[in-house]
Amino acid sequence: MMKRLYDWTMSLSAHPNALWALAFVAFIESSVFPIPPDLLMIPMIIAAPHRAFLIATVCLAASVLGGLLGYAIGALAFDWLGQPILEALGKADRIAEFNQRFNDLGFWAVLVAGITPFPYKVITIMSGWTGMPLGTFIITSIIARGLRFFVIAGLLWKFGEPIRDFIERRLGLVFTVFLALLIGGFLLVRYI
Repeated sequence: MMKRLYDWTMSLSAHPNALWALAFVAFIESSVFPIPPDLLMIPMIIAAPHRAFLIATVCLAASVLGGLLGYAIGALAFDWLGQPILEALGKADRIAEFNQRFNDLGFWAVLVAGITPFPYKVITIMSGWTGMPLGTFIITSIIARGLRFFVIAGLLWKFGEPIRDFIERRLGLVFTVFLALLIGGFLLVRYI
């Protein structure tokens, strides 16, 4: 099933309405869809590098709006919709533990999930469920998703096809290491 979803998502990049398809994928990926919009965004930017930042902007806007849907699922419909989604993603067993610590980490949890390969939809649903302040959620989502999509767009705009392999295979790791260093730096400054 995942292979079919992946193939379907990739086929959308060549569609005449690819920008709308990207918006749709970015929107639903933020709350329920398992395939990240990057997979659609990358071939679109390679095909039209002059539109790289427009494509990233559409992806950002749709992703944050989709994140609000995930937030609403968590806040309004967790028991009958949010929990089954988290169970399907294999995250249901960690709900109670996660809820306890989530709001203490709020900003950082959304930032990490918005940038790294961790499923952003899990954080959007949990943000609503735990009652994270909506303003914090929106601002952090804009920062995190903007950083993720605009770094990809910038790299593809500057380097084109040769950077594609790096983005697809290693950019998630680079973002994860960057965030670990950033958080480590804040902790170091705080406790020194």
